[in-house]
Amino acid sequence: MFSSTGPFAWFKWQALFADWQIFAQGFAYTLVVAFSALALALLIGIILGIASCSNIKPLELFSRIYVEFFQNTPLLIQIFFLYNGLPYAGIVLSVTTIGIIGVGMYHGAYIAEVVRSGIGSIAKGQLEAAYSQGFTYWQAMTHIILPQAKTIILPPLTMQAVNLIKNTSVLAVISGADIMFTAKSWSSSNIYYGPAYVVAGLLYFILCYPLANLAKRLEDKVNALPAEAGGKKSRLAKQDVTVGNS
Repeated sequence: MFSSTGPFAWFKWQALFADWQIFAQGFAYTLVVAFSALALALLIGIILGIASCSNIKPLELFSRIYVEFFQNTPLLIQIFFLYNGLPYAGIVLSVTTIGIIGVGMYHGAYIAEVVRSGIGSIAKGQLEAAYSQGFTYWQAMTHIILPQAKTIILPPLTMQAVNLIKNTSVLAVISGADIMFTAKSWSSSNIYYGPAYVVAGLLYFILCYPLANLAKRLEDKVNALPAEAGGKKSRLAKQDVTVGNS
């Protein structure tokens, strides 16, 4: 495997180690894009998730159209049209901004379904009781329903964060400075593809494994709860949410 002529020859690893700062920069860039996109996805997902349960037809329709569109078109194509289409509308954004918006909007659709499922797991009597106390729909959601639903929402939400991190790799097609583009551009300059993509995979693993492990532990805790506390309903919520992959 480490022969002098193989794809993983030792001198290729030496070249990679000499340029470790390039991969460190790609790692840091991916973190910035991932956290920014996750913040946007949470904002979109929570708003649309609440709107989809509002019994206000225009809001429900808009939420449904948004979710169906973004879930049923590839993220790669969405990024492509943002990158190439916005300039025709006179909107010029940096690659980083396009990546954050594209990945954030895409995963916002999946998080909306996570939130919707979590809200649906709470007894309707809770909302009716909130109305009887003078709460508006949005106040009831913010102060009563979502705090109860968060235990059910957290496991699939954490898995969405994992998928979001992996999906930042699509920025490589528009020359984003993420891990995947770094591996691609570095290896293209010297044909040392083996070490570059092994390191890229390891860096994604470092980012994703702790979150995936956290999601599993959260899910185990929720499933250990009695049904009335959300255990059974958490499993139903998980079944109702499609995991987002590009």
